[in-house]
Amino acid sequence: QEQLVESGGGLVQPGGSLRLSCAASERPLSDYHMAWFRQVPGKERSFVAAITRTGLSTYYGDSVKGRFTISRDDAKSTLYLQMNVLKPEDTAVYYCAAGRSYAGVNYNQAQKYDYWGQGTQVTVSS
Repeated sequence: QEQLVESGGGLVQPGGSLRLSCAASERPLSDYHMAWFRQVPGKERSFVAAITRTGLSTYYGDSVKGRFTISRDDAKSTLYLQMNVLKPEDTAVYYCAAGRSYAGVNYNQAQKYDYWGQGTQVTVSS
C-alpha cells in the first residue's frame, strides 16, 4: 500500500502562484504514473494533469493548460504541480494519485489510479 502526502496548498490572490508537492513513501516514485485531480464540494473529482512514469509525456485538463505544469523528481520521490495565474475557479481540494499501470488514453479517469493522497486545499480569493 502506497502512502501519498500532498503539501503546498493555501490561500492565494487571483493571478498568484502556488506549487503543490506530493511525496511517496513506500515505493520509488518511478514505479508509478502520476496525476493531479481536484474536487469542489458537491462535484465529482476532476482531472487536472498527468505525467507518465518516464516523465516523457504530460497531459492537462483544458481549464489549466498553459497555466499549470506537472513535473516529477524521482530522486526525491516527489511529484509537483506548479500553478500560475490562479483563478477563483481553481479553488478546490487537490489530490495526487499514483497508478501502477499505464492508463493510455484514459489518463484523465480517476478509476485508473490505485493510490490517493489525503488532499490539500487551494483557495484563490482576494
